Amino acid sequence: MTTKKVLVVDDSAFMRKMISDILSKSSNLEVISTARNGEDALKKVTELKPDVITLDIEMPIKDGIATLRDIMKHQPTPVVMLSSLTKAGADKTMEAMSNGAVDFIAKPSGSISLDIEEISAEIIRKVEAASLARIKPKKDKKRQEIGVLKPVKAKKKIVLIGSSTGGPSALQEVLTKLPKDFPAPIAIVQHMPKGFTKSLAERLNRLAEIEVREVTHLEELKPGIAYIAPGGQHFLIEERQNKYIARVTDDQPVKGHKPSVNLLFNSAAELRECLPVSVMLTGMGSDGASGIELLKRKHPRTIAISQSKESCIVYGMPQAAEKTGLVDYVVDISEISNVLTQKFMN
Repeated sequence: MTTKKVLVVDDSAFMRKMISDILSKSSNLEVISTARNGEDALKKVTELKPDVITLDIEMPIKDGIATLRDIMKHQPTPVVMLSSLTKAGADKTMEAMSNGAVDFIAKPSGSISLDIEEISAEIIRKVEAASLARIKPKKDKKRQEIGVLKPVKAKKKIVLIGSSTGGPSALQEVLTKLPKDFPAPIAIVQHMPKGFTKSLAERLNRLAEIEVREVTHLEELKPGIAYIAPGGQHFLIEERQNKYIARVTDDQPVKGHKPSVNLLFNSAAELRECLPVSVMLTGMGSDGASGIELLKRKHPRTIAISQSKESCIVYGMPQAAEKTGLVDYVVDISEISNVLTQKFMN
C-alpha cells in the first residue's frame, strides 16, 4: 500500500492535533494538512487533492454534511465522518453515509473527546480502508442487462444480507427498490457500532416501500419487512412452531465482527425446508464467505448474490464470497433488487 495523503477537518484545535497524531502512527498514511471548518476544507481539497479526508459533522460556518455534499459534487474523495454518540449525531451520520461518506468514527465522549486515543486503532483501520475505496462521481451509464430470470418455487423463503464499509448507501439502493408486498423476510447484518443502527433503520424505513426496522430479541420475522441487526450485537435466526424468530445476543465478536455476517448465515443454514438467498454487499474483509459455504452445503438450492466489483465502494466481502465459487449472480448494486424481485415474485 502506497502512502495515502490525509486531510483532517475539525473545528477543535485539540481534535485536529489528536487525530493527526493518531494517523501519523500509520506508515500508510501522511497527514498533509488540517482544516478548521468546511470552507477551509473545500479550499484545501482543491489545492492539495488528498486521498482521504476525516470530516467532523458539527462545525461552524459550513457543517460536515454541507461540506461533504460539495466535496462529492466537485472533487469526489473518500471521506470518513467523525460523529458524536447522540441520537442527533447518529441521524446526521446516516445522512452523511447516504450522501457519499465511506465510513464513520464515533467519538467516545462528545464533540471534544479527551479519550480519543482509546479508539486509535479503529481510526487508523477505517481511514486506511477508506483511502482505498473507489469513489466515482454519479453519472449516467448503460443499464446492466441481467435478462429474464426464472422464479423459484418454495414455501418458505428468506433473504440474508451482509454489508460493511459503504453498506448504508448500498442497502438504500437495494431496499428502496423492493415492492411493498415482497414475499420474504429480509435479515441484515451491517457492521456498525451500538447507537447507529436504529437511525439507519429509521432512515431506510422512510425511504422504502417495505418496512425497515432494527430487530428485537425473539421477534417473529415476517415477509415484506427488513430487519437490521442492532449495532454491537449478533443477529441469529431460529425456527419455532414453523415461524422464523430473531435471536439477538451479546456473545463475543466472531473474527473481530459484532454483529457477524457469518453468524447470521450459519444460523439460517440450520432452518428446515427453507430457501435462503444470501446477498453480499460492499465491505472490507471476508465476513460472510464461510457462511455462504455452509448455506450451500445445508441448502443446495441457496441463491447467492454478490455486488459487482465495479459498483462496490470496497470490494472485500463480495470478492471473498466470489472466491468460494458458490455465487450464482454477480451484479451491479442497481440490479440486485431486480434479481430478488424476479426470483421471488412468483
